[in-house]
Amino acid sequence: MVSSPVALIAGVTGGIGSDVAHRLAAAGWRVAGYARDAAKLGALREKLPELHVMEADATRPEQVEAAVQSTVTQFGELDAYVHCIGSIFIKPAHLTKIEEWQRTMDINLNSAFYGLRSAVVPMQTRGGSIVFISSVAAQSGIASHEAIAAAKGGINGLVLASAASYAPRNIRINAIAPGLVDTPLAASLLASDQARQLSGKMHPLGRVGRPANIGALIAWLLSPDADWVTGQIWSVDGGMAHLRPKPKA
Repeated sequence: MVSSPVALIAGVTGGIGSDVAHRLAAAGWRVAGYARDAAKLGALREKLPELHVMEADATRPEQVEAAVQSTVTQFGELDAYVHCIGSIFIKPAHLTKIEEWQRTMDINLNSAFYGLRSAVVPMQTRGGSIVFISSVAAQSGIASHEAIAAAKGGINGLVLASAASYAPRNIRINAIAPGLVDTPLAASLLASDQARQLSGKMHPLGRVGRPANIGALIAWLLSPDADWVTGQIWSVDGGMAHLRPKPKA
């Protein structure tokens, strides 16, 4: 009898991470997840009692390694790793403090490397799939996004290099580059109707995204239907990165 696959989700309590957890659990996956907030982990587990949760900080490599090991100990294997870790930081370079730059890199880029480094170890013999979250900011020049664009651009490079490194092991590595998505992380940018409208107008489709827009693609990338897809950066951004529609009259 073939056992159901196992996924570990970093940032499982966030808007996108929790959406992925629900999708995979509904599809029969065995799901584990880690985040920093114990209360949020507990609340999520009330909705998904079968979820294996761990309190861990994605910027601490030893804690990421422990989360991976805990997942393998719990389920015996690891088939997928989803890194839903990130921040929103908007300041021009000359106003960005060095500690803000370093923190942005730590949360977004360093944590992704720690997740990759740990997750590929148990995937060496069976193969697997890894998905990271990049950003439209790494694909389109957006004012005052220097730090986050650099961090997410680093993820794009990490995806390409690691996808090449681990393709012979049948480990597929991809990333999704969203525009602004209506999640708790973006709450301050969408706090009023006016702010929401202005944010929506930055996207050619005229609206911000939903966690389901990202979660659905992640679930597909982890599925057997995507077993010939690796090394790709998927834009899910309402057209923001690549389209310039004709202005309305």
